[in-house]
Formats: sequence, C-alpha cells, structure tokens
Amino acid sequence: MPTQETPATSPIGRDTPRVDGPQKVTGTARYTADIHLPGLLYAVPVEATIANGRVVKLDTDVAEKMPGVRAIFHRQNIGKIYRSVAGPGFDGICEERRPPFEDDIVRYYGQYVALAVADTFETAKAAADQVRVTYAKDTPNVDTDLKADDDPDVVATTFGPQERLQSHRGNAEAAFATAPVKLDQTYVTPAETHNPLEPHATTAIWQGSTLTLYESSQGVVNLQSVLAQMFGLPRENVRVISKFIGSGFGSKLWPWTQCPLAAAAARQLGRPVKLVLSRKMTFQAAGHRPRTQQRVRLGATPEGQLVSLQHDYIYTRSMLDSHHEECGEATPSQYSVPNLRVTFGRAQRNIGAGADMRGPGRVPGLYATESAMNELADQLKIDPVKLRVLNEPKIDESKGIPFSSRHLLECFLLGAEKFGWSKRRAEIGSMKQNGLTLGWGMAGCSWIASRLPAEASVQLRDDGSARVACATQDIGTGTHTILAQLVSQRTGVPLEKIEVALGDTTAPPGPISGGSMATASVVPAVLAAADSAMTSLCTLATTTPGSPFEKCKPDELSIEAGLVFLKADGPAKGVPFADLLRRANLRLITGSGKAEGSFSNSKPKFSTNSYGCHFVEVTWQPEIARLRVSRVVTVIDAGRILNPLAGRNQIEGSVVMGIGMALFEHTSYDRQTGAPINSNLADYIVTVNADAPSMEVHFLDFPDKEINELGARGIGEIGLTGIAAAITAAVHHATGIRVRELPVRIEHLLA
Repeated sequence: MPTQETPATSPIGRDTPRVDGPQKVTGTARYTADIHLPGLLYAVPVEATIANGRVVKLDTDVAEKMPGVRAIFHRQNIGKIYRSVAGPGFDGICEERRPPFEDDIVRYYGQYVALAVADTFETAKAAADQVRVTYAKDTPNVDTDLKADDDPDVVATTFGPQERLQSHRGNAEAAFATAPVKLDQTYVTPAETHNPLEPHATTAIWQGSTLTLYESSQGVVNLQSVLAQMFGLPRENVRVISKFIGSGFGSKLWPWTQCPLAAAAARQLGRPVKLVLSRKMTFQAAGHRPRTQQRVRLGATPEGQLVSLQHDYIYTRSMLDSHHEECGEATPSQYSVPNLRVTFGRAQRNIGAGADMRGPGRVPGLYATESAMNELADQLKIDPVKLRVLNEPKIDESKGIPFSSRHLLECFLLGAEKFGWSKRRAEIGSMKQNGLTLGWGMAGCSWIASRLPAEASVQLRDDGSARVACATQDIGTGTHTILAQLVSQRTGVPLEKIEVALGDTTAPPGPISGGSMATASVVPAVLAAADSAMTSLCTLATTTPGSPFEKCKPDELSIEAGLVFLKADGPAKGVPFADLLRRANLRLITGSGKAEGSFSNSKPKFSTNSYGCHFVEVTWQPEIARLRVSRVVTVIDAGRILNPLAGRNQIEGSVVMGIGMALFEHTSYDRQTGAPINSNLADYIVTVNADAPSMEVHFLDFPDKEINELGARGIGEIGLTGIAAAITAAVHHATGIRVRELPVRIEHLLA
C-alpha cells in the first residue's frame, strides 16, 4: 500500500522554482484578456460621472449609429439578471449584490449605467464616450471624518450576521479607569485600492443554455455559483476558467458587475464578448480597502503588564454593500489581558463597495494595536520587545482554548538577534550612520490559519507522468508548484513529469485563493487523491495477468519513487508503475481525495494562527526631508514551509507592500464629484524597486499538525500585518514625530 517518501528524498521543504515559470516568461501563459474566440466582440462600460443621484435620460442615438457598433445596452434592454444569495461557507459571495442596471439610482462615481459593444475595442470605447447621460444630482458624501451610523447591535455582513460587540471579557472600562498607566489614541488608515498587474477581465460565451466564462478570478467555484444564480441556470451549466491570473490582492475574490454585464451582452448578441476594465475603472467599481478610524485604549501597570484593552473601530462602506473590515480579529488573542472590549461601527459613503485586500481587517487592525503597544512601551520606558514578552498569553484568552502552535516569543528573540536590536539606543535621533539619522522600530504580526473544503484528483499515466487537478486557482503565489510538490512527494514522480490543472470548474471543487488558506486546504485533499490512485494501482498490480505481483496481496505492496515493490523486498526490486499500467492496457489510473474545512468550526479544540514579527530600520535626512526604509528583518512562524523559495518571495512581497501602506498608498475622493482623484498609477503611488530595502526573511518551521498532516499554514498575508506599525515606530525613533494617520507624509515630518 502507499507510503510517504522519506524526508531525505522529499521535495517538500526544498527551494523549488515555479513549475509554471517557463510559460510566464516565454509568453505562452494565457490570461483572460489573451483569450480570442471566433466572432469575438468587445464591450466597454459607460460610467456614471456623479456619485449620488439618479439617471434621468440616456441618449444612445449617436453611439448606436456608429459603424461596427453592435448594441448599447442599458436598463431597458439588457435582459433579466437576477440577484444572488450567499450559501453556506464561501458560496455565492459577492460584495455588490445589486445586479448592474437594476435601477436608475447612482450611488458611487463610476457605477456602470450602460454598456457599448462593438467589433473592436476602439469602436466600443468611442461608442461608450458618445453615450450622453442626464442626471438628477445630489451632493455626495465622501467625508473622511468617520462617525458610526446608527446600526443595530447585530448587522448583516457579506459573510453573515455580525455582533458589533465583537469580543469582551472582564470589565475593560473600569479597569482602564483605575489603571496606573493609560494610553488613549486614535489611528487612521486611508482607503487603499488593489492594483494587480493584470486588470479585471471577463470573456463570456454561450452555447445554448451553457455559459462559459474566462475570468480573472480568485474563486472560480464561488463565481460559478453566483453567475448560475444571476442567470437562472443549473450550476453545472456554468463553467469558469482562470488558468493564469496576474495577481489580485483580494480584488478578484468575488465577482464584480462587469462579469454579469459581459455574460448578459453575449447572451443578447449570440456572440462571445470580452470586457476588460481600464485601470481607472478598477479604482471605482472593483473594490478597495475601506478607510478605518480606530481608537485604542490601553491600561497597564508601571511594570508593563496590560490590565485593560479597548479597541473601538469604524470603517467606511458603500451605500449598498455589507463588507465587514474586521480590524478587531487579532485583538482578543494577540496579547494577555484580563479586561478587553472590541467593538465596531460602520459609516456609509458614496463610494464603490469595499472588499478584502491582502490581510483584510488584521492589516489596519494590527497597525492600530501594535502602534499603541509601541507608544505604551515608550511611555513606560520599556523596550517594545520586552513589553510584548511580558504580555505573552498562555492560551487564547478570547476562546479559553490552547493554541495549536504558537512560537511568537521565538520570533521576537530570533528577529532581535538577526537585526542587532541590542544595539538600539532609545533616545530620539540618537543613532547616526554615514551622515543619516537611523530609526529602529518593531511590531508583532499574526494571521488566521485554517482550511476550507477541498477536493482533488490525481492520475498516474502509462508514460510515467502524473496529473493533479483541483478547481482552485493560482493567483501568482505558487499554487501550481505546491500541488506538483505534493504529488511528487507522495508518488515519487519527478516534478517535471507532473501536470497541474487548476482554474477550471470542471475539476473537483477547490477553495478560494484568499485568507492564506488555499495551500493548507489542498494539502490533505491532494495527498488523499494520490493515496487513492496508488491504492488502486496496488490492486491493479495484483489482479493483472502476467504482473510480477499477480499472486500477491495489495497490502503486501508499497510505492516509492514511482516504483511498485513488495515491502519484504524493498524498492531495489521495484517495477515502474508505468510498466504495470501498460501491461494492463490502461492509459491511466485515477484517485480522488476530499478534505473537510475547519474555518467555520464553531467549537474548535485549538486556536490556530500564524505569528511573526518585523524589525525595521529607516534613514532620515532632515536637511532635504528624505525618509527611506533601509532594512527589514522578518521572522515568521507559519508551520512547516513547503517551499521556502516561494515562501520568502511571499513575505518579501508583503514587506514591500507594507512600505507602500506606511509611506505612499491612499485613495482620495473629490468632495464635489465623489470621484477617486488619483485613479491611475502615476498619482496613486506604490512601492517600486527603488523603494525596496534590504530584506531578510526567516521561518521557524514548526509543523502544526492540527492544520494538516504536513503541518503547513498559509503565509500569503501575514507578512503585511504589523509592518506599518514597525515603520511608524522607526520614523518616531528617528524624527520624534508620532504619525497616527497613514500614510506618513513629508508634511507630518516638517510640522
């Protein structure tokens, strides 16, 4: 029967280059916008130029008469598009539930009010520009000062009902009032917009009552569910294909309105339709990280022991969506404190729907709470590492259960050692190097660790190759490579002989690529599928006439390095499985695997999270007001690291993105029109190569067997949590300026 590979020969835990890398660098990888079908038409939306009001009149005469224009769709002629509803788990999820063109009300700038379809993209764009829209306009509300709306105690969110009193224990208010040391500060993070390299794109084609969507999606199975509902189809009549995705950062997790528009236009015209969003459109109608305003109150003893923690936050949402930015997710369990309260409020604005953005909730949340911990350390004149060590919890105090695996203290100690933290001088501006003032800061980080339901199939073929299939997707994080490593580890088939089939709903259902849960979710499913295929192979080996194992029992056999052998003889006398398949006149043998999820478990036995820390150095040149992040050391405790090469790449990318969060990124809205002002990559500043510092990434590599048998947890998002707080602490250490509203601006430092 199947056995695991020995650690000495296993591809798990080794630096492994991307198996899909050659396709990407040679241009043979086909993204959604690369799909060309016979008779393809092009669609361009007409965007509202107001943020609050209603459409009074659409004048489409000129546009409809232009050569090459096939149709101008709007509310009266788009055809029926139904609303969808969420199901259990991550099924049927979308942030903007209202179907496009459902009414004439405009709730945010850039909302689609019509759709031009033509033979070429250029013609469609010209036609969209010729559509004249008359509005009844009201003043939009894009105010940045947040006051919570008068919501009930329990509110509806994208993922179900949520109590606004998110977590509490003890009496946080009373403990704060009597605490010897108090900190009470408010921290603000701006709206940030996802800017993946590949814009959102949809290509839709109907064949009778069957709809096929080529889509840039982080969740093909969920998208299938939503579109089936929107067009009144059986789920099996919708196929979603996302072979390659140029990243998404969460903006491609859930469907946006361009997707049903392309499908509706293709249905009406009987031709395939492609719709690719411009960069400007992605700022308006494809999600963003909401603005947050977070009040953190800490009470402590003079020695640094926390006695009270209150975290009250408000975030923006659109007039329609129910996105929940869960800034308090990490707060109840990050540190030990007997009295705690976490609450949230929401503030509606005339902006597009909020959405998950890399590290949703915890990224802005940990910026606030870790910044508060750094301020408290300064107030107490205690080293910020020591303060965190003093308040390390023994269990998850919010749930009263043990941690499955928590090595945050080891992260702090290793990070401090690698960074040289013992050389830090606490006085503001006291550290100099090469004529520059140095600032050092640090912060802790964490992220959820869980699994979603997943299925997979594994084929063993008569040419010695293998194929693994799962309807998850690779958004550029290395999922193709991880699945190949898993199959190679279990079967012994070399990586170069393994085909990985992802991003197609015809495969066994797989998880979303979100929440850093895809890898942890597919591990047990893929390994079970490989075991199933090998079990069938052992049975085949004992039942095929002429097989060298014809007179053996299946449980007397084992498989290793692609060889089938008697356990008593060992692999030296093994037979390649390809020989056995050819002898049986079989092209392939298939195994299926299935794994349940743990994400929605209401009564877990263990608290499962990943942990880590960042140590940051900035350089400050006051003569020219030049601030740079010069060095970062990050240590991550995320279970067993399946591919350290891809893992380091993920954390480095998070750190670079965190520098953007701390120093550059913010989406600004015009108070008069409600339009995102900096809706392009010239004015929306992101971190580039010149801004990237020297980076060290270290993994502790403690397997967490509560997550899966390999002990692997996700790492895509943890690297972004906490980094902004470490940077602003370093800025304060260098300049003496405490910045509590991101991003850090030159104006702050010159004040």
